[in-house]
Amino acid sequence: MPDLVVDGGDKLCVQLLIELRAHVRAAGPGAVIHLIATDPAAPVDLPAWCHLTGHAYLGPVEGAERPTFALRVAGSAKETQDARPWHAT
Repeated sequence: MPDLVVDGGDKLCVQLLIELRAHVRAAGPGAVIHLIATDPAAPVDLPAWCHLTGHAYLGPVEGAERPTFALRVAGSAKETQDARPWHAT
């Protein structure tokens, strides 16, 4: 079971990642977050962002009604720029 579910609706991945950063900070290390995202880039962008930052990408959530992806928040993750989530600080 996730600690937090973030419904990204039909937002583009860049916007989703900007919002996800705040949720990751609030959730804290070890938390499992499910991100609902219909952007076709999400299955590529979310694992890449997790790799960049150090969070653990857990993959797609099976049986979800809408496209949902899981990650586990890392305690020693790298920060990214506020408005540019693809750029490390």
